[in-house]
Amino acid sequence: MIYNRRTPNCNRQLFMEASRGKPLTGSYVALALLLAINLFNYIDRQILAALEPDIRAAFFAPNDPNAMMRTGWLGDAFFVTYMVSAPILGLLADRVSRWIIIGSAVILWSLASGGSGLAATFTILFATRIFVGIGEGGYGPAAPTILSDLFRIEIRGRVMAIFYAAIPVGSALGYVIGGLIGAHLGWRWAFYLVTPPGLLLGLLSFLQRDPRVGADHVVQKSPRRNLGDYVRLFRTRSYLINCVAQTLMTFATGGLGFWASAYLRYRNQSPDVGMTIFGLITVVAGLVSTLLGGVIADRLRSRFAGSYFWVSGIGMLIACPFFIATLYTPFPVAWIPMFVAIFFLFLNTGPSNTALANVSLPAVRATAFAVNILVIHALGDVQAFWLLGYIGGHTNMHVAFLVVSGIILLSGLAWLVGVKYLPADTAAVETAGTV
Repeated sequence: MIYNRRTPNCNRQLFMEASRGKPLTGSYVALALLLAINLFNYIDRQILAALEPDIRAAFFAPNDPNAMMRTGWLGDAFFVTYMVSAPILGLLADRVSRWIIIGSAVILWSLASGGSGLAATFTILFATRIFVGIGEGGYGPAAPTILSDLFRIEIRGRVMAIFYAAIPVGSALGYVIGGLIGAHLGWRWAFYLVTPPGLLLGLLSFLQRDPRVGADHVVQKSPRRNLGDYVRLFRTRSYLINCVAQTLMTFATGGLGFWASAYLRYRNQSPDVGMTIFGLITVVAGLVSTLLGGVIADRLRSRFAGSYFWVSGIGMLIACPFFIATLYTPFPVAWIPMFVAIFFLFLNTGPSNTALANVSLPAVRATAFAVNILVIHALGDVQAFWLLGYIGGHTNMHVAFLVVSGIILLSGLAWLVGVKYLPADTAAVETAGTV
C-alpha cells in the first residue's frame, strides 16, 4: 500500500499502522477466527477419509474390486467443485468484502456436511460433497488474502504458518473424531457433530471488516487491477514452479490422508486405535512442523532470499526416505518413521503459501490463491483419490503408497529448482511498494 493523494481518508490509519510495521487493527482477531474456521475445514475433509471403509461397506458389496475407486470419487466430488468454484469466487473476493464471501461459504459447507450424514444413497452423499466443495471454494482464496493484507511481509511467514497449522490439527481431529464416532455411533453421526460449530463461525464472519473497507463500509477501489496484472502473475516463474511443487505435494499428502485408513487396515491395524494414533502423530508432528517451517523461513529470509523454497524443498527430500521406511517397517515400530515423514511433509505449508502471497500483487492476490487452488487440486489430490484407489483395489495399498513416495521426491526437487527465481520475483513486488 502506497499512501498518496488518492489514498482514501478512511484508510489513512491503516496506512500509518502498516508503515510503522504494526499489524493493522483487528489483525489478531481476524487471524483467530480464520484459524478456527480452517480447523473445521480440515476436520470436515478428513472425517470423510477416516470413515471411507465404513461408507464403502454401507454402499458397496465387499467383493467389488472397484469399490475403493468409487468411494474415492467422493473426494473428487469435493475437490473438483472446490477447484472450479475457487477461481470464480476468488475474482469476486477481489471486488467485494471477503468476509461476506467467507461467512456465506462456511455456512454453506457446514449445512452440506450435515447433509452428508443424512444421505440415504451414494448418489445423495456424492451431491452433498459437491456443495461442501463450493462452500470451501469461497473460503480458500479469501482467507489467506485477508491475512496478507493485514500483516507485513517480514512476519507473514509466521502468520501463514499459524493459519495453516489448522491443517495438521484439523486433519488429526478429523481422523480421531471419524474413527471414534464411527466405531461407537456410526459414520453418520460424525458428520452431524461438525455442523453446529461451522454455522456459528460463519455467522461470526459477518461481524468482521475487510481490511480494504473504510468507514463508509465500501470496498475501496485502490489498488486498481488490470489485465496486465493478471498477465504478470502468470508470467512469474516462481509462482508457476510453486504451483507445480504444491501440486505434487498435494497429490502425496491428499492421497496419504484419504487412504490412510485403508492402508492401516491393510497392515492389520484396528480402525479406531490405528486412526487415533495416526491422528495424534499428524497433530503433533504436523503442528510443530508447520509452525517451525514458517519461523525458520522468515528468519533465513535476510540471509537467503529463496528461503521459503529452500525450507519447502529440503523438507520434502528428507520426508521421502522416512516414508519409504514406514512401508517396510513392522508395526508398532513403523509409527516412528511415519512420525518423521509427516513432520517433514508439513514443513513446506507456511513457506510455500507465503511465497504465493509475496510474488503476487495485492490487487490480484485472491485470484492468485484461487488459481493455485484450481491447479493443485485438479492435478493433485483429485487424481490421487481415484488413482491410488484403483492401484490399491487391483494390487494392494503397499504399491499405492510406493507411488506416493516417488511423488514426494519430485515435489522437493521442484521447489529447489524454483529457488533461482523466487528472490527476483519477490523483489519486483516489493519494489512496487505493494507487498
